[in-house]
Amino acid sequence: MIRRTVWLALPGTLIAAAAGTGYYWSRSATVVAPPRPAAVIPVTTTLVQRQDVPVFLSGIGAVHAFNIVTVKTRVDGHLDRVAFVEGQEVHEGDVLAQIDPRPFQAQLAQAQAAKARNEAQLANARLDYQRSSSLATRDFASKQTVDTQRALVAQLEAAVQGDQAAIDNASVQLGYTTILSPISGRTGMRLVDRGNIVRSTDATGLVVITQLQPISLVFSLPQDVLAEVAREMSGGRLKVLAYNRDLSIRLDEGVLTLIDNQVDAATGTIRLKATFDNKDNALWPGQFVHARLLLRTRQDVLTVPTQVVQRGPKGPFAFVVKADQSVEQRPIKAGYSRDGVSIIDEGLAAGDQVVLDGQYKLRAGTRVQARPTDKSAKPVG
Repeated sequence: MIRRTVWLALPGTLIAAAAGTGYYWSRSATVVAPPRPAAVIPVTTTLVQRQDVPVFLSGIGAVHAFNIVTVKTRVDGHLDRVAFVEGQEVHEGDVLAQIDPRPFQAQLAQAQAAKARNEAQLANARLDYQRSSSLATRDFASKQTVDTQRALVAQLEAAVQGDQAAIDNASVQLGYTTILSPISGRTGMRLVDRGNIVRSTDATGLVVITQLQPISLVFSLPQDVLAEVAREMSGGRLKVLAYNRDLSIRLDEGVLTLIDNQVDAATGTIRLKATFDNKDNALWPGQFVHARLLLRTRQDVLTVPTQVVQRGPKGPFAFVVKADQSVEQRPIKAGYSRDGVSIIDEGLAAGDQVVLDGQYKLRAGTRVQARPTDKSAKPVG
């Protein structure tokens, strides 16, 4: 009976002992567990710098030839010779074509002969007038005879003047048979072939010449910047840079020459015109380009790469790395931004270490492992 009681009590004792042991170890584990250290976030940093920053206004524009001339004949005739090659660079006064000059040479010779005939008659009339005048003083010739001779002299003098005018006209017409380039530029496609009969009334002409050096660029800007551009332009010539369509290549540098005299009411934009030397022929008539107008250059301002500037509910801010390698979320006032560079008007100082990459993991007070980078704010002109 006693042995049975002992076996009944033994399971309860074992259960109590196991429960006590589990409580001891769980309590011991709770007490001795060390606290987890704060995470250190790796970030890329850069320094706030002072430098000069050019302020640009950008617009899309089209290139226009400085001058375009459709070369036409001014007389009718047979086209004997074409003296240019398509796409050739020509200079003002170069011979482009030759029309058969023989009919015009004959007209000039006729005018010269008529003048010579009338000059001979004039010389004889003047002698007769002198004789009549001398005889009239001695009453050997009537006054009517003298007046008649005087009128004949005047008539022949007018005829000689008319002959000279005819000679001048024939000379001009003969000169028009040699067609010269009116400007310096590049020839286009030949519009008439040698051997054709050309007329002054032809609409097509012989060739189109475009002046490429210098060349013009017409571009548009919002009307809101009109007053600012006009004010800066009154202080001197403004620089304009021309870029290709994807802004990867700077084509040429020119100057602003004109602000149009009216705003386009349909688009709310103002047209501007710039002139480029185009020495390398990088600009071509009809080409679409990006125009950048250099409005001014801000001297010695604080700059950071644009990705440093973050946006929050209270406005822009930047993460500044402090001496203890924790970050501060500092409010800033960001100004002009262009080409990956932002001007900082307030909130930062030169030499401040700011977070360039990795901001999305940061909070105020977060400890960081800073990896400086040589990527600084470098404006691109």
